[in-house]
Amino acid sequence: MRRVLSALICAVFAIPSSASVAAGFQLVSPTVKHNSMIGKEHVFNGFGCTGDNVSPELHWSNAPKDTKSFAVTVYDPDAPTGSGWWHWLIFNIPPSVTSLPASAGKADGTGAPQGSIQSMTDFGQPGFGGPCPPQGDKPHRYIFTVFALKVDQLPLKPEASGAMVGYYLNQNALAKASFTGMYGRK
Repeated sequence: MRRVLSALICAVFAIPSSASVAAGFQLVSPTVKHNSMIGKEHVFNGFGCTGDNVSPELHWSNAPKDTKSFAVTVYDPDAPTGSGWWHWLIFNIPPSVTSLPASAGKADGTGAPQGSIQSMTDFGQPGFGGPCPPQGDKPHRYIFTVFALKVDQLPLKPEASGAMVGYYLNQNALAKASFTGMYGRK
């Protein structure tokens, strides 16, 4: 019965079946509230958008005790690409780190935890790339996720694609926690 319940929870929440659900594993931001609109400070500056492109402050808690590293992603499943849009991928975050300050996603890596890697976004560069959906689209969803990983490091280089990073994250996840921000342009 316990295995059936665990498999059902994993299926409903799209957690890899090899991952366990960590009781209370949580991700929050003081500036991006779940299911609320994302502010201009986080919006991309380019592609017709005029935001400040600052990655939001993030905090996570109650990770599984066997966590050896963390990763954070920001993904837009509503992008009109057929495969979504990766806005941020940062991995190999040490297990002692449980938050990222605003601006941790600077492309030059100066705001990121030591030893972590920011790989290529779909903007074609590393670092945080804020929301910038096509003008006139309905508001897009931006899913912020922290992964608790069973490995110290993912064997990936900064040039790794979002799909490749996603593959390794899902293969090595002990648990994950997410929230969703929204953004649209008229």
